[in-house]
Amino acid sequence: MPSATSAAMVVALSAGLLTAIAPTAHAASGATLPFTSVEAESATATGTKIGPDYTQGSLASEASGRQAVRLTSGQRVEFTVPRAANAVNLAYSVPDGQSGSLDVYVNGTKLARTLPVTSKYSYIDTSWIPGAKQHHFYDNARLALGQNVQAGDKVAFQATGTQVTVDVADFEQVAAAATQPAGSVSVTSKGADPSGNGDSTQAFRDAISAAQGGVVWIPPGDYKLTSSLSGVQNVTLQGAGSWYTVVHTSRFIDQAGSSGGVHIKDFAVIGEVTERVDSNPDNFVNGALGPGSSVSGIWLQHLKVGLWLMGNNDNLVVENNRFLDTTADGLNLNGNARGVRVRNNFLRNQGDDSLAMWSLYAPDTNSSFENNTISQPNLANGIAIYGGTDIAVKNNLISDTNALGSGIAISNQKFLDPFSPLAGTITVDGNTLVRTGAMNPNWNHPMGALRVDSYDSAINATVNITNTTITDSPYGAFEFVSGGGQGYPVRNVTVDGATVRNTGTVVVQAEAQGAATFRNVTATSVGSAGVYNCPYPGSSGTFTLTDGGGNSGWSSTWSDCSTWPQPGQGNPDPARNLAKGRPATATGSQDVYTPGKAVDGDANSYWESTNNAFPQSWTVDLGSSEAVRRLVLKLPPSAAWGARTQTVSVLGSTDGSAWSTVVGATGYRFDPATGNTATVTLPSGTNLRCLRLSVSANTGWPAGQFSEVEAYLS
Repeated sequence: MPSATSAAMVVALSAGLLTAIAPTAHAASGATLPFTSVEAESATATGTKIGPDYTQGSLASEASGRQAVRLTSGQRVEFTVPRAANAVNLAYSVPDGQSGSLDVYVNGTKLARTLPVTSKYSYIDTSWIPGAKQHHFYDNARLALGQNVQAGDKVAFQATGTQVTVDVADFEQVAAAATQPAGSVSVTSKGADPSGNGDSTQAFRDAISAAQGGVVWIPPGDYKLTSSLSGVQNVTLQGAGSWYTVVHTSRFIDQAGSSGGVHIKDFAVIGEVTERVDSNPDNFVNGALGPGSSVSGIWLQHLKVGLWLMGNNDNLVVENNRFLDTTADGLNLNGNARGVRVRNNFLRNQGDDSLAMWSLYAPDTNSSFENNTISQPNLANGIAIYGGTDIAVKNNLISDTNALGSGIAISNQKFLDPFSPLAGTITVDGNTLVRTGAMNPNWNHPMGALRVDSYDSAINATVNITNTTITDSPYGAFEFVSGGGQGYPVRNVTVDGATVRNTGTVVVQAEAQGAATFRNVTATSVGSAGVYNCPYPGSSGTFTLTDGGGNSGWSSTWSDCSTWPQPGQGNPDPARNLAKGRPATATGSQDVYTPGKAVDGDANSYWESTNNAFPQSWTVDLGSSEAVRRLVLKLPPSAAWGARTQTVSVLGSTDGSAWSTVVGATGYRFDPATGNTATVTLPSGTNLRCLRLSVSANTGWPAGQFSEVEAYLS
């Protein structure tokens, strides 16, 4: 279970240092990175701080830490360098359709080089994705400083004309360029142009052909490829380092299969993808590298997807890479992955799941995402596991998910068939989630920081969630849901060892039938209540929380399943009117006197049934089964409404289908002299979700009439 040392990690994050500190007796969450990140809002700035904000479509909501600094011409942000460095990468945003540059200063001295900024790769629209809005507002730009700076030195960025919103700066000490390995085949020996002007595609192909069983060397320089490589097998592609060797292409390798033994290392691939087109293979790798392959030390930027992997990639290792500014996933194991290890990578600003396993056509098995640092996926999850057998998600640090996304999703959402649901043991261990979870506009309610989702079928795998830290989730911490709305159960879940701090609403958001056991889960600063336990549909069943011991700080339960807890709201007033604002229907209405008038909170407006057509009924859905004990029936208080008696019977239902009589037909007197109200006491033991009033007579008018129907627990 994470110890008090975890607090230091949270302090470091809130102070703007994107680093991970190891909890005692447990591996550190996140990647070991060659750089240290500093948030703009923690720097010295003459610009305007924006945020924090969690609203989908806002600039601050997509920023690291949900805050950034907006600069207009002449304004600057000055960072205190946290470590020895000779290079910097800056995450920023400029208004749509604009480009420009930032002046760069080191200890007050302006550099000759400027940092170009552009909106070219930002402002992505995906109208075919339900719930999506324009997103992907930020981009990254890097600069070699041309000198060494030390901890405590100052590096400033100043706007020169274009408005620039600065998010975060990554300071890095870049090592010297590597030299050519002995016996390797250089792409320049085959005619590649390191100036980036000529087309080097054929030179790369010729070098790969010549170096079978050996190494293709890509020297420092810029290389333009105009079409993808295929037939890549039994070869190492090696550059001088990702700051020195840059390949410019949106499609590096595209092949359905390979005999394997492909090792790709130490260079950058920077594309020109400005829109997301899912039918285009605009990926660093599309398809298969083959068994026993590896990808390491690669800088990937401005692509649709980093690696979209299909076919045989057995025992592939993807490690020590950077994935920046992809319009869709960072990496997706698209079925049939066996023994794949994705570890120690940094991912920022993905337009879909940053890391995903999707068991389409064949299950992903015995594969893992470990010790990755993920920041700002802006349309989906940090890590998503869609089906698969014996999968592990361990020691990852995930922050600032946006719309449609949790920090981690363990899901049976299939998207397409044939799909292999979750099976075996799913291990989710040692992960740290910071400001994760978001409002889902399709559901009109939030997604938790860590979500287990029986979307298209029941969760029958064993799901073990251990040693988790969840901090500053805007909504709930652990969510159990059947996202497709069919009410499939979530079973066999154990949550053991978790620290939850400052969650906006609840610790457990249970919206599906099923069961989970919680042990050693500690929560502090809970926004609304410990547990929201309201399975949907209401008739689907119950969710059982078993207390395995060692839990603290989240014993309360949200009391009103008809409403969603809002961040920091606290439990609703038990004396509230349960019917107010709820959906109402009737067998008939006269003119403008519609059923909703009886639950609008205005005693002067009213429902009136079809005239001369007794019996008539009026029904309200309270949203969840409630122990209703008292009804207050009202007519408008005006003396113009003469006294009358209405004969009313009360019926109840827990599902809206099967009805039973709660109170038989009784005459209730309404008299303006006493407020024109009548009280109906319901029997002890009454539980109903849907309340129906059947009116069979009215001495004052040939119709049923109510200006307000109020339902109370006492």
